[in-house]
Amino acid sequence: MEKILIVEDDIAFGTMIQTWLRKKGFEVEKATSVKVAIQVCEEAERGFDLVLSDLRLPDHDGIFLLQWMRKHGVQVPFIVMTSYAEIQNVVLAMKSGATDYVAKPFHPEILLDKIKEAIKTPKKQDSNATSADSQRSTDTNSTPTDAAPGKQAGNQASSANGDVPKYLEGESEASRKLYSFVSLVAPTPMSVLILGASGTGKEYVARRIHELSTRANKPFFALDCGAIPKEVAASEFFGHVKGSFTGADQDKKGAFEIANGGTLFLDEMGNLNYEVQVQLLRALQERKIRPVGSNKEIDIDIRLVCATNENLAQRVAEGNFREDLYHRINEFTIYMPELKDRGADLFLFADLFIKHANKELNRNVEGLDGKAKERIAAYNWPGNLRELNNVMKRATLLATERYIGVTELEQSMAHIQPQAPTALHDEETELQRIEAALKAAGGNKSKAAQLLAVDRKTLYNKMKKYGI
Repeated sequence: MEKILIVEDDIAFGTMIQTWLRKKGFEVEKATSVKVAIQVCEEAERGFDLVLSDLRLPDHDGIFLLQWMRKHGVQVPFIVMTSYAEIQNVVLAMKSGATDYVAKPFHPEILLDKIKEAIKTPKKQDSNATSADSQRSTDTNSTPTDAAPGKQAGNQASSANGDVPKYLEGESEASRKLYSFVSLVAPTPMSVLILGASGTGKEYVARRIHELSTRANKPFFALDCGAIPKEVAASEFFGHVKGSFTGADQDKKGAFEIANGGTLFLDEMGNLNYEVQVQLLRALQERKIRPVGSNKEIDIDIRLVCATNENLAQRVAEGNFREDLYHRINEFTIYMPELKDRGADLFLFADLFIKHANKELNRNVEGLDGKAKERIAAYNWPGNLRELNNVMKRATLLATERYIGVTELEQSMAHIQPQAPTALHDEETELQRIEAALKAAGGNKSKAAQLLAVDRKTLYNKMKKYGI
């Protein structure tokens, strides 16, 4: 029977987890502070198979306990629980040798998946923790302990070249909120407008809406409106018959007919010119289309999902987008979070993209080392998931060791203009980031300033500004 130590100062919460894990077949002990946890570790006859520790504790933080354990040769898996799932916290925990993290509030089954995965994985050290390097497992098929797999990533086959999901949804608060809206609107017939910056994954969200809808067994068809010339737009949407115009040497079905009964996804909707908007509105209102050159109308039944990175409301106000069409496609709006706002999901996506690159390039890279993780955490990723994917693919190709280091990463990011870290760029989240960094650093202002990538004077001024 595996033995787990829970370190949690919230007695009710800790007892709830302890009771639940015991029902799942684990032997579980509990401590409410770092001091008690160290005492329990020293007195335990056979030690523990895993430690599950809160980040915030009354005497020290969970990272202090983790560092004490590693210093004293206790190399058991260590999972951090935190209500402050900011990148800085996770970077510090993973750099110190944590196996994984889970953000509160969490679903118990997600925690159970992480615990089982951590216990069954051969013990490995982070590339920065070299004291036990000689004991590192040579099994290249095991999941690297510093990869911070989420529920979706953690359920992947452990082989770098095995079955790898095409996408994962993430565990951050922004991701949970996004997919709660997806689950809410998907079963309805409402048209959906997805707004967000380029590269944030709008088409994946559109596909998830389709997959969770009552039309899931019907066609899903995606059309990039930004790539359609004005002259052929009607043909792309509604199709044409042979001989209807020069070059029409055969009949062609349009997007509406192909998607009939299912979901039509119109990407980059904001790029449609005014004339095409009129044609599209008529088709949506009448639920009928007429292929170019045909006298026959075709009844259509589609669920419409649109996406754009433009401000359609502003385009309506400027007279460049029809207001009646805007309301027709916008019965429900979903806003895509940027990668910089998805917290530690950054590492989950980086790990997934490395697995994709392994499969495509026939490589066997296990992940990013600690310094490389700090580097990607300090960058703002304006190109979002698309940019991260490209960088991870290049870095995987360049890697000469099992883990991608800073050298390969910076070579892969050579196209990116140097920038100062942007940890405090957004005033709306500035206070939250500062508080999270201070808690992660155990109140140490110098360390917190390092996590935020600012100097101490800047941090002191910000703390004074917010009355911290």
